[in-house]
Amino acid sequence: MKILVWLILCLIWGTTWLFIKVGLEDLPPIGFAAARFLLSVAILLVLIRVQKIPLPKTRKEWRLIALTGVLQFSINYSMVFWSEQYITSGLAAVLQAMITVFGLVLAWVFLPSERITAQKVIAVLIGVAGVAVIFIDQLRIENWLAFLGCVGIVVGAYAAAQASILVKAKAGGVHPAALVFSQMICGLPAIIIYSLVAEGDPLAFHWTWKAVVCVIYLSVFGTVAAFWLYYWLLSKIESTKAMMISLVTPLLAVIAGWIVLGEKLPPQTGVGGLLIIGGIGLIVFRRKRI
Repeated sequence: MKILVWLILCLIWGTTWLFIKVGLEDLPPIGFAAARFLLSVAILLVLIRVQKIPLPKTRKEWRLIALTGVLQFSINYSMVFWSEQYITSGLAAVLQAMITVFGLVLAWVFLPSERITAQKVIAVLIGVAGVAVIFIDQLRIENWLAFLGCVGIVVGAYAAAQASILVKAKAGGVHPAALVFSQMICGLPAIIIYSLVAEGDPLAFHWTWKAVVCVIYLSVFGTVAAFWLYYWLLSKIESTKAMMISLVTPLLAVIAGWIVLGEKLPPQTGVGGLLIIGGIGLIVFRRKRI
């Protein structure tokens, strides 16, 4: 079951890149993200009411949720969407893969049971190298805004990793649906305010049928289903294994773009893919100490 969920998450988050790319043809980046998460909140609210899922109650839980919500949704997603205006999607994918590097270190700090080992370090580095190989033609910084975009992606990767580690360490008693719903409630205001100030009236956006389909897909599958499954999975396996998903999604995104949009498949994709699979294999199939 855990392997199946891991693979489903790879597939979902691997295809979200495609829908984000298509949606950005018509919608401004932060407003696009805000629409995605607002619809996700509405869907989760209905599911929580119907299934009578309890929401967090204590101040301690809400403090944790507020912090992780800002890290995961306000900082991470806003940095990704803003930065991709100035850098290539390939460079963004490589830098976003730093989630696994940050996660490895943060797990050692916050999760005593998840020790850093040489095998883990080698596996993560091989996986990141695989992503870099795939996008090697796009690894360039053309100006200062591009440099700031790179910094933004790395900051977002740290925020995402920190949020995941804190959730695993301290939010074990919160239902996954209630967790992601509450996080978005805390993390959305900053995104909405920025979009209204910088991008204007959302009703005036170019709402084509493609844009609407992209928002719906990203809400239903890329947010509600994906984060529900991710937080469930995070409670069942080591955080490093869960965050290795971020190494697979760029590979699947390239393949999806090739199949659906007819984009050119980089000739080095096979080599990069083998490195990614090799890195994941070292993590997933490593022998446990007795």
